[in-house]
Amino acid sequence: MADPIRIRAKSNNGLTEVMVLMPHPMETGLGLDASGRGRRAHYISDVEVNLGDRTVLRARLSIAVSKDPLISFRFKGGQPGDRIDVTWTDNLGDRGAGSASIG
Repeated sequence: MADPIRIRAKSNNGLTEVMVLMPHPMETGLGLDASGRGRRAHYISDVEVNLGDRTVLRARLSIAVSKDPLISFRFKGGQPGDRIDVTWTDNLGDRGAGSASIG
């Protein structure tokens, strides 16, 4: 089982700042393994962050993103106690999800 997504969200003066750490190998597929064979690409391709029924972030990632991506962003709205839900899908069909309350 993969490590859980870590989410920090804080509301201040009508803006909510969110930081999301998604443990993932983010393999580019450009390197070689110990036997000299090419490694299979394995990376997060889609991320979605929701506040209730409202999507506040939708992102497409690629092999250019490093291991264990950290995404930080702000949006208008959100109150302390509201729930932030994060989901990701990678290029092999694996999925991850996590949630946190806004502080």
